[in-house]
Amino acid sequence: MNEKTREQVMKLCEVLDGKKAMDIKAIYVADKTIIADWFIICSGRVASQVKMLADELEDEAYKLGLETRRKEGYADGRWVVLDFANILVHIFLPEEREYYNMERLWAENPDECISFSTED
Repeated sequence: MNEKTREQVMKLCEVLDGKKAMDIKAIYVADKTIIADWFIICSGRVASQVKMLADELEDEAYKLGLETRRKEGYADGRWVVLDFANILVHIFLPEEREYYNMERLWAENPDECISFSTED
């Protein structure tokens, strides 16, 4: 596991936590796919918060030396995907997240998933 990438993942999760994202999870997926090494999954309460979280992450990623290779879903704000090459960030509205249930698809056991929690 690349320690620098792990540190970048933790920093991005801290940004999400600081901006009140809900149910933040980081999942190591390098052994399951060639798409990325890590997925970060979280929820925003409303579409405007989902977009704001995406904006904040893009700013922070730039500071960490990560380039946004692709951004999908921003216009609707229901499920935004930010592609930072070896880190994919999925920011959902709660109903979208529940429907797609990515944690179940990608985390076979709890050890693969790092959880962050925001206190309300």
